[in-house]
Amino acid sequence: MNLEIILNTLESSGQSGRAITTEESIVLYNSLLILQNENHFRKIYFWGKIFGSDKDYFVAYGYVNDALLGRIYYYSRDCINWGLLPLPKDEAKLLTPLCTTMFQGDPALVIDILIEKGEIALGKVVKEHKVRKLKEEDRLSATIYYLNQEAVLVPRGALFKRPDGVTIENRTFEGLSELESREIKTFLHYRNPTQKWNTNLLTRDDYNYALDFLDPADMDIPEGCFMHHLVAGNTIVLIKPMYWPGMIFFHYIQTNRYGFVYFGNGKKCLDVPFLLLPNL
Repeated sequence: MNLEIILNTLESSGQSGRAITTEESIVLYNSLLILQNENHFRKIYFWGKIFGSDKDYFVAYGYVNDALLGRIYYYSRDCINWGLLPLPKDEAKLLTPLCTTMFQGDPALVIDILIEKGEIALGKVVKEHKVRKLKEEDRLSATIYYLNQEAVLVPRGALFKRPDGVTIENRTFEGLSELESREIKTFLHYRNPTQKWNTNLLTRDDYNYALDFLDPADMDIPEGCFMHHLVAGNTIVLIKPMYWPGMIFFHYIQTNRYGFVYFGNGKKCLDVPFLLLPNL
């Protein structure tokens, strides 16, 4: 969510139980304003809050030029002091899904992860146990990476790709209509596209590469993994990814106001295909 509307946005996300205290929101606003000025960000956003057993992590990001590839993330445990979040390491990406414990709130904490590897020797299955080390700061970075890849959305037309390849926010975006908001395909993944441009081209009749360069959410598997509904007299659309409970995306229909926020423990729900099985 944008810093300019952070207080009002937290009230909007509170409809689904995602909120922070009034004191935290005021301190957060002031500290992010300082962080934006120190780093000369064009815009800064509050990404969300990851719960820990001892302390919680507040996450924010900003960018200077590119709104897609130029995002820089910071984290804090008190909403005042912000630390630069390192880029996710390949090893952390592999170990993070195997970690079942909660975040503790200590970035320097090193977690032991037991990995079982089965090998066949002399016709018998021999299990080999290995212990891998994972720093909580790297786990936090990998968790945010997975959430960005799978759960963060933007409405179609909110981002614009210039001919030089830089992604900017579309100043002419005036919001989706009520009819458009009822279709999940009008919401795009806020990440570097994984599908080829011609794959997205075949999904729409009114395709415009400058607006449709991102992957639409309706291509996610299984179908229906996003809970999508309109509230407040069909003036606000809310989308919640079932794979990541705690993430919520909202958009005020026919306005340029939209955003997302995450309040959760950083764990992915792997039971989604079984939950949707009766509806298939």
